[in-house]
Amino acid sequence: MKALGLGILKGGLIGGALGYGAYRLGLSGSAWKYLLYGAVGLVVGLIAGRPIWRNLIDKETTVWTSALKGIFGFGVCVGLYALAHHALGDPRLSVASLGSRPLTDHTFVFAPIVGVLWGLLVEIDDALDSKPKPKTAALAKKK
Repeated sequence: MKALGLGILKGGLIGGALGYGAYRLGLSGSAWKYLLYGAVGLVVGLIAGRPIWRNLIDKETTVWTSALKGIFGFGVCVGLYALAHHALGDPRLSVASLGSRPLTDHTFVFAPIVGVLWGLLVEIDDALDSKPKPKTAALAKKK
C-alpha cells in the first residue's frame, strides 16, 4: 500500500512540475510534447522505486537498475502520449480560463497523469523485488 502512495506522490509531483514548466515556457509543438513526456518518464524512472542515489550509496544493486527504469520510462511515457494523441483522438478538455483544447495540450494536467501511471508501475515493481529475506538465511550468517 505504501508503494502505491509513493508512486502517486512521486509521479504526480515530477509530472506536475515538468508539465507546468513546459506550460509556462509555452512549449506547444508536437516534438516538444514527445520530449516532455519522455522526460517525465525518465525522471520518474530515476527517482521512483529505488532512487539512483541509493544505488550509488548502497552498492546492493547497480546504478543501471534505475538508469534502465528511466530509459524504459522515456519510451513508455512517449507511448502513452502517442496513444492519447493519435489512437484516442486527443479528447478535448475544457479549462475555464484556457478554453477547450486537446487534453495533451494541457501539459500541467496530462503530464502528472502520465507520471503517476509510470510511477505506480515502478514503485510496485520495486516493492515486489524487495521481499524480506527469510530468517533462516539471517541465522545462517550469524553462525
